[in-house]
Amino acid sequence: MKKTILLILAAATSLALASDFPKGSPSFQASSATAMSAAKKSGKPVILVFSAAWCPPCQTMKHDVYPSAEVKAFHDKFVWAYIDVDDPRNESAATKYGVTSIPHIEFLNAAGKEIDKQIGGTSSEAFAKTLQSVLTKANKS
Repeated sequence: MKKTILLILAAATSLALASDFPKGSPSFQASSATAMSAAKKSGKPVILVFSAAWCPPCQTMKHDVYPSAEVKAFHDKFVWAYIDVDDPRNESAATKYGVTSIPHIEFLNAAGKEIDKQIGGTSSEAFAKTLQSVLTKANKS
């Protein structure tokens, strides 16, 4: 029964997250744990986006960068997770990855090893270049 309730809560959280993203955004997981589980199954590298609703650069990334044509080419090449730093359930993940400012983006291989990280916002073009670099590094690891 506990597992069923947890699954329902996780699904509801995912649906709530999905409804808050602009059309054309990547399919975001709701936690680092679900992202890592999906990565282990798929073998894809992971992007953990630590963010908050009150953060202007985070919202620019969310509404302009992630759904952009430049970044859209990479949506299916990664497992994406959008992690709200204001949610107490995400405190341990934020601590684990040393999040002290946002946006904070961790790039991990499918085994969970850090490949790279980005602190702060950026343009669609620059983020696409970062994604290509991370993908190249992930394929070598």
